[in-house]
Amino acid sequence: MRGIIFAILGGACITLQGVANARISTDIGTWQAATITQLTGFILAAIILMFVRDTNVQGIKQVKPMYLAGGAFGAVIIFSEVTAIQQIGVTFTISALLIAQLFLTFLIDSNGWFGVLKQKMKLPQFIGIALMITGVIIMKL
Repeated sequence: MRGIIFAILGGACITLQGVANARISTDIGTWQAATITQLTGFILAAIILMFVRDTNVQGIKQVKPMYLAGGAFGAVIIFSEVTAIQQIGVTFTISALLIAQLFLTFLIDSNGWFGVLKQKMKLPQFIGIALMITGVIIMKL
């Protein structure tokens, strides 16, 4: 149950962040908005880390360098989402974003990329994705 609550919270925050960034970017620019977002996110994470105090700095040596660059995706995410919101609107952007996430997670799960346990994708999963895509197309008409 906690996982579902955190997933809903994360999804809501992604949407709110995208809308706020789109608004900020009209005043100062998209890359400037992305910079401010990343900076404020870093500050909040650092503050939370100070209170949680479950730091394992030594463990960072065991992380593959490729994975340490994962945070850099944030800049691309913010730029892409802001640009899409400005061009096609919030609802269609978030719908397309969710479909892209699901499609890529299917590839990751079915191929076992990034050390994830391989999952067998069955017909219901593909039908679900097809229904989402159909829904977005219908919504856009």
